[in-house]
Amino acid sequence: MSDTSGGSAEPDVPDGAAKLRLLQLSALTSTCDRFAIAPLLVEIARDLDASLVAVAAVASGYFLAYGLMQLVWGLLSDRLGRVRVMRIALGGLALAGLVSVLAPNLAVLAVSRVVAGGTAAALIPTTLVYVGDTWPVAVRQRPLSDLLAASALGTAVATIGAGVVAEFVGWRAVFGLTGAAAVVLWWALRRLPEPDRPEPGPPLRPLGLVVRRGWAWVVLALALVEGAVALGALTYLAPSLQAQGWSPGVAGLVAAGYGVGALLTSRVVRRLVGRVPSAGLAAVGGAVLAVTWVPTTITVSLPTVLASGLLLGVAWAFLHTTLQTWATEVVPQARAAAVALFAAVLFLGSSVGTALAAPLADAGAFGTVFTIALAVSVPLAVVAVAARVRYTRIA
Repeated sequence: MSDTSGGSAEPDVPDGAAKLRLLQLSALTSTCDRFAIAPLLVEIARDLDASLVAVAAVASGYFLAYGLMQLVWGLLSDRLGRVRVMRIALGGLALAGLVSVLAPNLAVLAVSRVVAGGTAAALIPTTLVYVGDTWPVAVRQRPLSDLLAASALGTAVATIGAGVVAEFVGWRAVFGLTGAAAVVLWWALRRLPEPDRPEPGPPLRPLGLVVRRGWAWVVLALALVEGAVALGALTYLAPSLQAQGWSPGVAGLVAAGYGVGALLTSRVVRRLVGRVPSAGLAAVGGAVLAVTWVPTTITVSLPTVLASGLLLGVAWAFLHTTLQTWATEVVPQARAAAVALFAAVLFLGSSVGTALAAPLADAGAFGTVFTIALAVSVPLAVVAVAARVRYTRIA
């Protein structure tokens, strides 16, 4: 693995910092596009005279494309280059944003959002692989936590901004903004150098290396369940408040507690990397995840939705970054494939969780949605921490 961060193991040298900022903007753009739809579900349903189930299916289609295309982009980045793949994807995201703005009906919107999900899918896993190619493993969780901070900021901006823009301008403008951001970033990434990477061999060889590694299956299984109970349930925080009559702006503002919690906590995690073992970070995140959905299980209200969002952000900053870092090291000779599969199953889980919860949400049973998330989160946290402890002992 090469170190192209100016010959230093620290990611905070000037040229390394400049690269990291562009990677953060890429992650932020992808996250903004992904999380913008949650506060818009009710507004789109009203405007296009559709049921919440139908509009939630559009969101699920986006999440499914976002998940399935991770692997495709990961393999392409081995052959075309990390930066080239990101720029191609940004061009597609910009075009999908334009079609979403002009969509005359739900069918056209669904197609455009699937394309948007499939193209936005390239950004976060490719930035993760770029970090894996560039930063040494001893300090790698620091830039990864910085990427999480950018993603968390994108989540907060999307959930707050989408609701406000939808309320005062219209939901279509939200997709126009993310499309415009993709154009700007496409131009900016021309300055990002390609990292050194191994010569690509047979296209499916990296996948073979990953699937033959038992611990890779453990990491992927954890990511799948995490996507369902964390990201899937997160999708319904804002709609749960809108169902009680709160405006999209207020609902988005409160639901943005997740982004705020993850953003603030990521700075703490960054300082703890190298001082606290990965298993310890996972244990903190697991403990918080185990109680994340307790408030919204008791009752759904502004304070409890805010509390669950904040707790989820804290859990995500500790536990998810640990799993994410684990994905970059579990099969180092096939890092791009491992990270792509990790992201793919994470968002596949998100799609499945969103789809399965849609009928309950349409019936207004949001408390049941969060109760199920709680019931799955507890064993997920226990297994994730135990697995990381076991891996650390034998690695």
